[in-house]
Amino acid sequence: MKTLHKFILKSYVGPFVMTFFIAMFVFFMMFIFKYIDDFVGKGLSFGILSELFFYFSLTTVPMALPLAILLSSLMTFGNLGEHFELTALKSAGLSLQKIMTPLILTTVCLSIGAFYFSNSVLPYTNLKAGSLLYDVRESKPALLFKEGVFNNSLEGFSIRVGKKERDGKTLGDILIYDHRAMQGNTIVMSAKTGKMEETADKMYLLLNLKDGVSYKEINDNPKDALTRPLMRDKFEERTIHFDLSEFKMSRTSENLFKNNYQMLNISQLNKAVDSLKLKNQKRKIDFIAQLKQSYYSKSTLLMAVADSTKKLVSDTNFFSKLSNAQQLSVIENATNIARSAKAYSESIFNESETEVYSSLKYEAERHRKFTLSIACLVLFFIGAPLGAIIRKGGLGMPVVISVVFFIIFHVLSITGEKLAKEGEIPVYQGMWLATAVLFPIGVFLTIKATSDSSLFDINAYIDPIKKLFTRKKETL
Repeated sequence: MKTLHKFILKSYVGPFVMTFFIAMFVFFMMFIFKYIDDFVGKGLSFGILSELFFYFSLTTVPMALPLAILLSSLMTFGNLGEHFELTALKSAGLSLQKIMTPLILTTVCLSIGAFYFSNSVLPYTNLKAGSLLYDVRESKPALLFKEGVFNNSLEGFSIRVGKKERDGKTLGDILIYDHRAMQGNTIVMSAKTGKMEETADKMYLLLNLKDGVSYKEINDNPKDALTRPLMRDKFEERTIHFDLSEFKMSRTSENLFKNNYQMLNISQLNKAVDSLKLKNQKRKIDFIAQLKQSYYSKSTLLMAVADSTKKLVSDTNFFSKLSNAQQLSVIENATNIARSAKAYSESIFNESETEVYSSLKYEAERHRKFTLSIACLVLFFIGAPLGAIIRKGGLGMPVVISVVFFIIFHVLSITGEKLAKEGEIPVYQGMWLATAVLFPIGVFLTIKATSDSSLFDINAYIDPIKKLFTRKKETL
């Protein structure tokens, strides 16, 4: 490898690694803020949270990688231009394309890696993250008792704790309503003190009550509703077992999520799209056959008419020869058949429309596997020449410009994808909209940077105007 190539690569690797992990962190924090309500109060273990955060950090790569390539390439060539290293290289007879060659090859390798990641790693990551997030959302909040507040988390019980010691286990002024009989507040227990502990397997909660009393209304026969007899029981110590199994997060089978379009690779997406198209075509054929057989035949229209009347079908004026009762019967029967045919048609239409939208999502995901790789290349050819033009390094101007271009890229990507999934435009147009818009900009900037154009020099635009006015004055 040439010394020049090593120098360029060393100048690029540092900013790329830094910006990549910064971008991943920013997008990861967006995920945390979005789902923070699903985590708080669930009592999730460190292992579960670590696994969830790891998978979701990987899902940020498709957004972080293009931004990192754009920003790092802009910073690299901005630093080279700011320190006149780029000028020295051009003075030695090297063109901008030759200086960019090692980074172009590096970006191509990154694009190939991005395609592999998007096609092989990301579907697996989405499956793990999606199934785990579903289980976290479905799990119950952790059992927490607050002073003076009734807690209804335990099924069949409503518990209020008047005082809670610092150890979190010793309780005072305990009031328990037992609703397991589904007869209202017929069973009540109160105790001055108590202690709360979990069993070793954490499957049961043991509440040891001391110096308490229990009340139970007796409703064994109808007379009890008038007399309302009551049984009172004092106790020095009593232990209640509560089942905590419902508070433990259970893992759902990943087979329930594996057919989601975000969790498939290209070959699986191709099969899914083909199967949906075949299924839709078969539905249309079956729909026409079912209409002809069940709703469009003459025998169907005359089901409510007597057998002797059916002989008149060959007569074109058979309906006028029927009695009033028979005519009403035929009209009513035909109306019911028309309504049934309409309901059947609407049902088939809705099913077909749903499958069409599903097919659009699968096709959009198939295009996404390639758009990420091409986006890396396009944004590099925007960042590198732009850095050579503005000649500013560091995290100031390059960050501002990179964020502006990335926002344009992201907005166009989201807009195009939404229009494609809604069927407003062809899928390939929606998924490649951002690339199609930014690609000419990259070509334009590369041409300008190659010719050392002062694209952002204000004097380059003001001087021709000054010369024009100067010439007019001389002519006058």
